[in-house]
This record gives sequence, C-alpha cells and structure tokens, in this order.
Amino acid sequence: MSLEVSSLYFSYAKNSRLILDDVSFSVGEGDLLAVLGPNGVGKSTMFRCILGFLPHYQGNIHLNGRNIRTMDHREIAKYIAYIPQSTYPVFNYTVLDVVLMGLTNRVNLLASPNQNHIDEAYAAMKSLGIAHLRDAGYGEISGGERQLALIARALVQKAKILIMDEPTANLDYGNQFRVMCRISDLAREGYSIILSTHNPDHAFLYANRTLMIYGGRVIADGTPEEVLDASLIKDVYGVDVHIEDYQYGSRRHKLCIPIDGGVGK
Repeated sequence: MSLEVSSLYFSYAKNSRLILDDVSFSVGEGDLLAVLGPNGVGKSTMFRCILGFLPHYQGNIHLNGRNIRTMDHREIAKYIAYIPQSTYPVFNYTVLDVVLMGLTNRVNLLASPNQNHIDEAYAAMKSLGIAHLRDAGYGEISGGERQLALIARALVQKAKILIMDEPTANLDYGNQFRVMCRISDLAREGYSIILSTHNPDHAFLYANRTLMIYGGRVIADGTPEEVLDASLIKDVYGVDVHIEDYQYGSRRHKLCIPIDGGVGK
C-alpha cells in the first residue's frame, strides 16, 4: 500500500494565504513517517486533504496509483484510517462498542455486527494489550487506553494506512511510551503510518522517516538522523538544543536535549 502526495496547495478561501504550499512526499509499506512542525503550519489541514475532507486543493494525492478525487469517503476508508487525539467522550460507550465503530465502511448502516465482527474487534484489542477492557466504559479508562482503543478501531477498519494526529497529546510519560511502542509494532507488521508530533525524540526513537513542515512548506524530508539537527530545530521552534548520540546496550539512537532551558538568546 502506497500513498503519494504531489505539489499539494491549499487555502481556506480564495486569495487568502496558502496553508499548504507545494507539499510533496510519499509513504510505502512499513514506513513510520513523523510529521513535525510548530502549531498552525498545516499538518492537520494536510491530513484532512488526504482523507478527502477538504477536496478543494490543488495538486494530486494517489493511493496505490489511483487519484483520490475519483474515490468517495467510504472507498477511501477502505485504505486509510484516521486516529484523532484521545478525547473524553460524550457517551460512555463500552470499549468494545468504540472498536466496533471501525466497521462503518464494511457494514451496512442499519446492520448489527455479527460474531465474526466481534471476534475481529476482540483480536485487535488483544493485539494492543487492552482486551481486558472489553466491557469497560470508554470514558472511565485512562487517556492512553483510550488512544489504544482508537487504534484498535482503525485496525478493525482493515485500512493499511494509518494517519494519527498527535497520538500522544495529553498523555503522561508512561502512556506516551506504551502508545508509541504499539504504533512502532504496527509499522513493523507492514502498516504505513503517518503521525504528527511535537517531540523530535519520537522521530529519533520510532520513525524511519521525518517530514518537517514550516510555513506550509516541506523544509526537510528524510531519515531523522539525516535531517533533524540543532540548526533546524532552532530555526523551526526557536530553541537551542544539542543533538546527542546515545547508546544503551546494542541500541543506538539520538536524543534532542535543550541547552540552558532551550530559550534562544
């Protein structure tokens, strides 16, 4: 499964400023692409274009070589699943019910899930370590568990491309680690994952590709080790950092460390 975005331009009104300005990138099977950039640079807008929610863009978006302009929302949902930030629900559905909502592109609107569907949902929950929460209220579990439930919902959708909008936002340190480990596992299983994050260390620790967006444009695209350096972080976020090589046992990676609090002078 491949996704290719070519020369993507978007603005919310005619003659208004461009939110996306000539954005191009691609992802393939097993890629985990970390999209970085400060607030308001167009990351969520780009996701909505890819999902077909904002069709009035210029440029091209192709799924396995097919232009998504020729596909309706239900068909796009066969290939791409969206995992939003975990939020507190209005209705306290069970976790199983939330996961079963991933069937909307596969089951008739008025139909009820059958036992096979329930088994699929349970298997997805089990693969993410939340099977024991099957009958728990979605509003009564932790933020990290809610995020894993949303990922399980995406797995039930059977889409092989997962788009995640800041999946660790508002999570404590432990839940951030658990969620990112599960996401990394999915990439190793062959899912193509695009996630936005504000933490460069997420890119260093988990991603094989990094896309830095600033001012609506792609200013860096490559492996985290190649493109994420102290100069880029300073230019984009306005903080001074040191990129440190770190090794523990056989594992080696880089870390982003603020200098003197990180505030540029």
